[in-house]
Amino acid sequence: MTGLDVLAPGPLATVQDLGRPGNAGIGVGVSGAADRGSLRLANRLVGNDEDAACVEVTFGGFAARAQGPLTVAVTGAPCPVTVAGRGAAPDSVLRVPAGAEIRLGAPPRGLRSYLAVRGGLAPAAVLGSRSTDLLSGLGPQLLREGDVLPVGPAPARFPVVDGAPGRPIAEAEATLRVVTGPRDDWFTSRALQTLLTEPYTVTSECDRVGARLDGPELARAGVGELPSEGMVPGALQVPPSGKPTLFLADHPVTGGYPVIAVVVASDVDAAAQLRPGTRVRFVRARTSHPATPRSGAVWPSANRSAPSSSGRPS
Repeated sequence: MTGLDVLAPGPLATVQDLGRPGNAGIGVGVSGAADRGSLRLANRLVGNDEDAACVEVTFGGFAARAQGPLTVAVTGAPCPVTVAGRGAAPDSVLRVPAGAEIRLGAPPRGLRSYLAVRGGLAPAAVLGSRSTDLLSGLGPQLLREGDVLPVGPAPARFPVVDGAPGRPIAEAEATLRVVTGPRDDWFTSRALQTLLTEPYTVTSECDRVGARLDGPELARAGVGELPSEGMVPGALQVPPSGKPTLFLADHPVTGGYPVIAVVVASDVDAAAQLRPGTRVRFVRARTSHPATPRSGAVWPSANRSAPSSSGRPS
């Protein structure tokens, strides 16, 4: 078995696959890659199964040395890539000789890049996944200088393409589609209109758990508190400050603040690429069907009534 020697992790580097679904009942979230489409693409390029473990690199700065000859691909945020000191293209199949270094620089747009290795990374699995969950602490530790990442056996099939176009990543402003609710009736009609017409800005309080947004406050229709209920990636939860938080991959399993809207599953990957300072607008998704939670959670249907001015659900 060969591997990667981590020389520098950058601001944050973790091992991620597609997570550990089906454990919400015991208080364990799905976790997994924040931008799942980019992880899938990286794995397809090198011939892996789509759920093979990769390195998720936040804002570049990652460097590793190949213990043996490796085939890799880098997707997601379009960062500068070098192999053995020479420039290499993202979204393509790259050959890394034994002893050579691969380095990922800071991307000019987006936030998270994915390094897939043919054979997949093979640290010990926890509850069926090799993903690092920052909130629960499950999975491998945050990558550090000196860590060794084992690589599994190469699959029988070989890559059939040399490259593939990645998804466009917004630079200054992004638009995300949402389905309103399930607790939009806890807010004034003006609050919902504000969410769907005014821009918000991603603050520096942004990680794999979620991103706090700055912008107009979203006022509640009354006072009162919800019992804790299930959360999903893409949920826009509004605390008493009135400033929404956009939940991402390592979101809490439950939460007690009302969710005014949920980003549709197909836009959650784009949300995971929002970096501090990016403006984001929310628009109503053109669908007559309720949002399907990406993690498989089901929104409770009971106790949907809005709070009254007395603080009790009406």
